[in-house]
Amino acid sequence: MSFNHDLLKVLMDFNENSSPEYKLFINDVSYPITNVSITNSHIPVNEPTTRGGVYFSDKFAFKMKGVVNDLSVIPLLTKKMLGPNTEFGELKITTLLESSEKYIFLEIFTNLTNSVQTPNSIELSMIIVKLESV
Repeated sequence: MSFNHDLLKVLMDFNENSSPEYKLFINDVSYPITNVSITNSHIPVNEPTTRGGVYFSDKFAFKMKGVVNDLSVIPLLTKKMLGPNTEFGELKITTLLESSEKYIFLEIFTNLTNSVQTPNSIELSMIIVKLESV
């Protein structure tokens, strides 16, 4: 995991107290993400481990959920999902937040762990693997 925990805490606090705009980028196309939540939760492993030889899991993870209302994104997510795929890619999500009267543009890189499709949207469940301020 490669991120600044202080910056992640600022993002979590800002997300809880404001309504920042998030955008998901796949193949250089952006998709707005709504209803974003970011949490820190326990992962059911006893020690940091490589899961299935495919990705690394720590004992705790920062999880992110959000809803995309553009269903054209669904076919693009196929190779991004963790699980039985051995080929998957990180999802890039961007946002702009204000901290101490200055703006910080963030790039959040996640692994997609689950998705739930409704007739009008798709809810994405992700684990944050990298956070960069640009």
